[in-house]
Order: sequence, then structure tokens, then C-alpha cells
Amino acid sequence: MNFTLKIWRQKDAKSQGAFETYKVENISSDTSFLEMMDILNNDLIHKGEEPVAFDHDCREGICGMCSMHINGHAHGPSQAVTTCQMYMRKFEDGSTITIEPWRSAAFPVIRDLVVDRGAYDKILQAGGFISVRTNSVPDGNAIPIPKADADESMDAAACVGCGACAATCKNGSAMLFVAARVSSLAKLPQGKVEGARRAKAMVAKMDELGFGNCTNTGACQAECPKQISIAHIARLNREFLCAKLED
Repeated sequence: MNFTLKIWRQKDAKSQGAFETYKVENISSDTSFLEMMDILNNDLIHKGEEPVAFDHDCREGICGMCSMHINGHAHGPSQAVTTCQMYMRKFEDGSTITIEPWRSAAFPVIRDLVVDRGAYDKILQAGGFISVRTNSVPDGNAIPIPKADADESMDAAACVGCGACAATCKNGSAMLFVAARVSSLAKLPQGKVEGARRAKAMVAKMDELGFGNCTNTGACQAECPKQISIAHIARLNREFLCAKLED
């Protein structure tokens, strides 16, 4: 399979970027998207050109590092997968693939396709945890939790913090990410104790870092590789409003 790649190249956040066009040939349909990028970079290095910088780590869909907009979609046209889980058979032979970094004011470009997603870490530091003394692992059934609550909590906890929600949202909102973190703890007894403080602190930090407001367009849910529901945003709003009423 042969492809034409239009890739965004940018030296840093302060420099002006532009699309560069590259050709890749004889790509197997079983090649993953990141392997295809590796092949391109190998060709560029042999030509004495600068390779394309892109983020990656686990290549198993669990770390959220492979943040790319591919043909206008976060993580590409496939549903419920990250970029690293997508294979080249998803694209037509001879097609042109446009590859961009996340487009969000809160995610400044470091180089080419690599962006700084440290804003998400700062939101987690503001309240995405429970304050407990830790030692040995307790028994899994030490605290009885209804299965429906446990399932809903785990659905929210599936978030890998990739940033697709904020990058896709026309408002640049991180509400789905914050909601997933708040909801995963709010449904468990260990997280309910600090629920009010957590909701207020994480929403305040999100606003401080320049993320936009949610207007329920649903784009975040559509592009989320873990298919996290915007119903969690409703829970975040309830947690936040209840916390404010208690003040």
C-alpha cells in the first residue's frame, strides 16, 4: 500500500508551523499507524532529513500518549481505539492522510505532533485522588460495593487522559476528562468523603488552565477512544453544584 502524508511540522509553540508532504510506499496492511510513522522517519533519517516528532509509549492503547488528529478525527477514523491501535488497512491504498497535533490552547505544541498535556496532570494534582494511608493491599471484598456502582466507576476510570476530548471540543473543554476522574471516585465509598472538595478544586483548576466550558455538543464522547459517556459530565455538575450549596 502507498500513501501520501500531509504532516504538520512545527519547531515549537512560538514558531509558525506548516504542512509538509511525504510519500510512503510498500506499506503492509497489517502495519500499525505508528509503525508506518517509524518507517517514514527511518526513510527521512537515511535521506539526512529531520524525522517527524510524535508521542508514543505503550502502543497498547492504555497510556494516551499517541495524540494525533488524523483526517480530522482524534486518533483517526476508527472508533474506540487510540492511534497506536489503528492499522493501515483502515485507509484506502493511494489515499492522502492528513496528520496534525492536538489543537487546543491548553496543549501547546512542543515539536511537530508532540504537545504538552501537562495541564491534565495539574488538574489531577488538584483533586484526582483520595487521602488515605497506604500499606499492604486490602482484600477486594473488604468494603461491599454494589456491582452497578463498581461497573460505572470502572467505566469512568478507563479514561487514559489522552486529551482527545479537549482537542475535539469546539470550546476546548476538558469536562469529560474531569468528569471521568470525579465520577470514578464519586461512585465509590472511598471517594465520597472528599467529593465536595474534589469537584470544586478540579473544576477551578480546569478553568485556571484555560480550558473552555461544556455546551453539550457531544463531540468528546464521539471521539473518546474509551467511549466514556457524557453522562459523567452530568454527575460532575451535580457534585459541583452540591458542593457550592454546602459553602
